[in-house]
Amino acid sequence: MLTSSLYPVTWQGDRAVLIDQTRIPQEYRTVEITNSESMADAIKTMIVRGAPAIGVAAAYGMYLGSQEIITSDRTTFLQQLEEIAQKLRQTRPTAVNLFWAIERQLQTAHHTPGDLTALKTALLETAQTIQREDLATCQAIGDHGLSILPETPEKLTLLTHCNAGALATAGYGTALGVIRSAWRANRLQRVFADETRPRLQGAKLTAWECVQDNIPVTVISDNMAAHCMKQGLIDAVVVGADRITTNGDAANKIGTYSLALVSKAHNVPFFVAAPLSTVDFKLATGEEIPIEERDAQEIYQIGDSRICPEGADYYNPAFDVTPAHLITAIITEKGAVKPEELKQFKV
Repeated sequence: MLTSSLYPVTWQGDRAVLIDQTRIPQEYRTVEITNSESMADAIKTMIVRGAPAIGVAAAYGMYLGSQEIITSDRTTFLQQLEEIAQKLRQTRPTAVNLFWAIERQLQTAHHTPGDLTALKTALLETAQTIQREDLATCQAIGDHGLSILPETPEKLTLLTHCNAGALATAGYGTALGVIRSAWRANRLQRVFADETRPRLQGAKLTAWECVQDNIPVTVISDNMAAHCMKQGLIDAVVVGADRITTNGDAANKIGTYSLALVSKAHNVPFFVAAPLSTVDFKLATGEEIPIEERDAQEIYQIGDSRICPEGADYYNPAFDVTPAHLITAIITEKGAVKPEELKQFKV
């Protein structure tokens, strides 16, 4: 039984409804998306974020785009659907689930027999299937993760970075899914959540999710992790991923790599929780992952307040890559494996 009823993307009649994650925790608000352009904008501006949730949103964006195409010719339809796919691809270059969901929708379009009405119906059904599958996948990840968490005399304290919870998926979460499963099994004492500069997804989103589910949570700044580990406050680290390569290197929110290094130095297990759809078997190593660089304003401004001087330069990569040798295990819906064992899942 799921312990979270948060669903960042839902389908209601003829539109997708997104939780506006840029408003949390100050305000819970939803946004209705009725066309592909609005969906692309919602992904780019991070109204919806987190690799699996982006994939679900993009799948619905493809269906909404199909409704905008006015033609009775199948070839013309497929050409225009590809143009919509390309606009969606350009929103977030690092999250592989985006590309995976778009490609799955294109395959649906190319292989569905019948007229264009049947094809569009199939696109909607595929988007809904992707959503259902991800929800089941997250609970499986949570349960597999629970099985490999350290055995300790007391209940566990787990540290996570950014937000890989219900808000980042179809529901339940990947890294936070493991945490939810531990809470449900009465094995969790407390979650430590890195604030995750510059957008503060840990402080805003992960902490908010934990509060909603009555899971004890302590927010720390990103530079406190080493101190907390030295004090013996952290039993294990569980993070998500936006793209994992064949060798087990994992791209995740900026700051994850340094957290992995700190974990290694303190002999704290470091787990990456992600669905197999996040594994990009076309890439051999993390060196090949494109890293999105976002607007410098995210660094020099918080809300309406500028916190840095004008005239300074800024560098704002959204992700970094954690090498496989720093990862204890990768937790997938088919089980937890060592990074070098990921290859067994390649089809």
